[in-house]
Amino acid sequence: MTSRLQGPRRWLRNFVAAAPHERTASIVAFCCNFILLSSYYILRPVRDAMATVLGVDQLQNLFTGTFLITLVCAPVFAWLAGTFKLSRVLIGSFAFLILNLLLFVFFFHIAPENRLLATAFFWWFSVVNLFLVSLFWSLIVDVFTADQATRLIPFIAAGGSLGAIAGPLVASLFATLVGIVGLLVVAAAGLLVVILLVVRLMREKVLLQLSNEEAQRSTLDHKLEGHPFDGFTALFKSLYLSNLAVFFLLMTWISTLGYFIQTDFIANAFTAVNDRTQALAEIDLAVNICSFVLLLFGLKQIILRFGVTASLVLNPVLMAVSFVLFALSPTLLMIQAMQGLRRVTQYAIARPSREICFTVVPQEQRYKVKNVIDTVVYRLGDLTAAWGQTGLRSMGIGFQGAMVVGVIVSGVWGLTAWGLGRQYERRRSASGAPAPTMTSLSNRSRLTSQFGDSSARSNSPTTDKYWSKSAHPTRKHEHRNEKAPSAKTLTGPIHFKVARPDGFEPPTTWFVARYSIQLSYGRVAQN
Repeated sequence: MTSRLQGPRRWLRNFVAAAPHERTASIVAFCCNFILLSSYYILRPVRDAMATVLGVDQLQNLFTGTFLITLVCAPVFAWLAGTFKLSRVLIGSFAFLILNLLLFVFFFHIAPENRLLATAFFWWFSVVNLFLVSLFWSLIVDVFTADQATRLIPFIAAGGSLGAIAGPLVASLFATLVGIVGLLVVAAAGLLVVILLVVRLMREKVLLQLSNEEAQRSTLDHKLEGHPFDGFTALFKSLYLSNLAVFFLLMTWISTLGYFIQTDFIANAFTAVNDRTQALAEIDLAVNICSFVLLLFGLKQIILRFGVTASLVLNPVLMAVSFVLFALSPTLLMIQAMQGLRRVTQYAIARPSREICFTVVPQEQRYKVKNVIDTVVYRLGDLTAAWGQTGLRSMGIGFQGAMVVGVIVSGVWGLTAWGLGRQYERRRSASGAPAPTMTSLSNRSRLTSQFGDSSARSNSPTTDKYWSKSAHPTRKHEHRNEKAPSAKTLTGPIHFKVARPDGFEPPTTWFVARYSIQLSYGRVAQN
């Protein structure tokens, strides 16, 4: 068994700097992001095709409706988080969206070309896609600390990019075969798998805490305190959160400007809705292949070598350059290249780096404030950018003027990114978490290679078989029938240390698990 695991473990160490106790949680998060983004990108071309049905001149109205619906849904979600346990809110949200998809399957089967139905689906997907992604990343930054996130989020985000490759590929291959109804059914099945992985990820959060290793110490077995509008008020009380919101707003302005141009070009190049869906899916496929490669091989090195600040600033700088180049060559090929560059750097660098910034805020802000920023602020950016684009056209400011606006916004975005990165570094230093470097990563890799596999740990003087029992009480191990030593402490080969009373020998796995829970909450009875 050990020899068969050597290959996957060695492969994993090449792409993610995960300690042994972090590997399962990292892989589960990777898979969850993969399935989630696969479902998302199966639905996204359908949403974009609905926009082409309504016409580019209606986009500002669509964005206005999306913003108003999002403005209502954000406090509703905060109310749910304050009424029910977070664990139930996370699972219930995904289940509710599956039910919505099944209703759209029924309506699209009856009237696939209905403009009212196209509008409803555009609004629904434009609202729920942000909640889906925001909920997932809220859970991730609630599981991993700032140091863990710096090392693991690039790998987890790569799972999303891989899913973003699979989703458009499925949509591109089967859009004309199964139609919109078939794509909706596949996406609903994907969200069902996401629910199962979210449950497992919540379990891994508990196991990380029980192992006494590095982990966020918050729990999901409680309600969030405060009122439904805390997420809004906190933005005006904290300069750090305000900068996070402004960073996201400016990034959205750039995204919306590119989306308007892309929609216009695609609508003129293709006539049939299915052909437009296929063309948009192919663009998504090319973008996400590049994002996956960058996340897997590049982002970790960028963050570890240059820091989070540099990774935040890189995207605005590249976008300013791309607007200049597109102004010089306004062609369909150039808009595809510009959109590709924007989305690759946004998805593979800017957004994962922004998620890391939420690891240094309290748990309540990870769900309430982050949800407001990811949904309301994002859609506010869509709305203002859409009406701004309409205003520029009404004033006679054409394509070249829009490019100038894009360069100016990119410059302001870069300054905001620099300030946000500096604030993050100060908060991280204040929390006592050292910034990871290439040297520390190399040291961790050496530790992992020494103690990561059971074959290596078994030669340690501290005997890994006892460490395995205490660190992972619910998992199978080779030395199940051997007795633990009658010492006061059991110390693992890396960090693990658990105090034990004299003469304590756990007779069952359940007893060990219960004792670990008691230790974690400080309720061990004193004799």
